[in-house]
Amino acid sequence: MIEAVADRLEGAPRQLRRRWSDEFKAQVVTEALEPGASVSAIARRIGIHPSQLFAWRRDARAERHYRERHSSCGGEMASLSGAVIEIAIGEVIVRAGVDVDEAQLQRVIRAVRSA
Repeated sequence: MIEAVADRLEGAPRQLRRRWSDEFKAQVVTEALEPGASVSAIARRIGIHPSQLFAWRRDARAERHYRERHSSCGGEMASLSGAVIEIAIGEVIVRAGVDVDEAQLQRVIRAVRSA
């Protein structure tokens, strides 16, 4: 049987999660993507685990791929941002409040597609 004693739990050191700015991550990822760069050496130098830097690199590549795919394909993409719906149809962006009448929004979308 395992017994937990409150005194032992309270005495454990508490580690806080570090927060890295997007600018810092971008700078480190750019450095890590250079030809011949050692991810492990860069991670060691800035004091993080190499797996963290590999994750940042993976996320940056996925984000770049997503942006390239959706900006160049001319396809349709919708997102909900706050109280505004944004629909991209090719190079046209339609923005409407979330309370817009559905029938009216459909008419606008049809008009944009046919133009």
